[in-house]
Formats: sequence, C-alpha cells, structure tokens
Amino acid sequence: MSPQSSTRPLSLTERRKLATQLEIAHAAAELFTAHGPGGTTAEAIADRAGVALRTFYRYFRSKQDAVGPLLAVGGERWRALLAASEPGAALPDALAGAVAKVLDAPDEAAAVGLRQARGLLRAAADDPALRAVWYRVNQESEERLRPVVAELAGEGAGPLDIRLAAAAATDAIRIALETWAETDADVTGPGSPAELAARCLRELMGGTGLPRGRQASPGPASRP
Repeated sequence: MSPQSSTRPLSLTERRKLATQLEIAHAAAELFTAHGPGGTTAEAIADRAGVALRTFYRYFRSKQDAVGPLLAVGGERWRALLAASEPGAALPDALAGAVAKVLDAPDEAAAVGLRQARGLLRAAADDPALRAVWYRVNQESEERLRPVVAELAGEGAGPLDIRLAAAAATDAIRIALETWAETDADVTGPGSPAELAARCLRELMGGTGLPRGRQASPGPASRP
C-alpha cells in the first residue's frame, strides 16, 4: 500500500483523482498494446478515457507516463499482502508467499491484468520512454518496500540486509514479468509469472544474510 493510504483513509476527492488516473492508464495501455507508443497520441488516450486533454496533462507529463499507475498497482497489492503476513513467519517465506499471491491468476480479471502487463512490456522493448517508466515504478516500489521488510525482519536485521531483501524481491518480480513477456507462456502453469518469480526469488535471496526459512513453493497457480 502507498504511504498515504497506510496513514489515513483517502478523501472522496483523492479517490476520484486516483480513479481518473487509473482510467487514463487503462486507456493508454489498451492503445499502446494495439498501436504501440509511437502510434498513440496523448489526444487519443484522453479521448479513449473520456477526459479532456488538459485533464490528461494535469495528471501526466507524457503519454508513456500515463501507464505508471497501472504498472504500480501490483506493487501496492504486494506490499499490502506482505504487511499482512502471519506474525513470526520467516521473511523469505513471507516474501515468497506475497509474490505467489500477487502473480497468481485466480480469476479472469487477474489474468487480464497480467496479459495487459505483458502487452506493455512488449511495447516497452522498442520505446525507451516507456521502459524508463517501468524502471521508475520498480525503483519506487523497492523504496516503499524497505520499511515493510524492516518491520518483518525485526531488530536483528541490518540496513544492508533489508535493502538487499527489498531489492531481491522487487527484481524477482521484475525479471519474472520481463522474461514471461518475451514468451507465449500462459498466466498459470510452467513458465508463468508466479513460477518464474519463485525461481528468481530463491536465487536472489541467497545473497542476503537473513534466515532462509523453508524453500519457497511456486504456489498452486504455477505448478504444472
């Protein structure tokens, strides 16, 4: 969850603002997937979202920037799941469980969201500005993850281990999604984001000084 939402409930105005941003983000994602960023204009995104062009630029600096809120949704859900982990769980286990849940596709809506992310990552391959948005979202997610990791790790964890764990977990999801986007693998089963992320997390967490916990399982959604 975002820092703002973790301290107080959002006002009606704030909720409306976030809803509008997400509507614009969905419109941008649909057009980018269909026509590529080069074949999409800010005017077309605003028209698809049903807002004025001045409203678009009130929220976003560029057409590529418009998909930022959509790409950040998964990270917000992931941090919330991690923060709600069972007390006393080993940090690697808590991270693995949260990763599996956020990349799971239990229903069609979740599957659609993953496929939309795949379309954006494929479009980003030929668009440096869109790639920059993806990297920025991941960096922000990592920074917001650190206090959650610190809380779960306890007083014995050093600052370096906390940063390494947050970086490893964030990169596990990023690399998994990027790798999956380059293939035609389904949203579940072999080669799915959940399976790939579990593999990445096991390898990357080995570089931290935190207790390893149990071996992470890829979860039901990623088993053959």
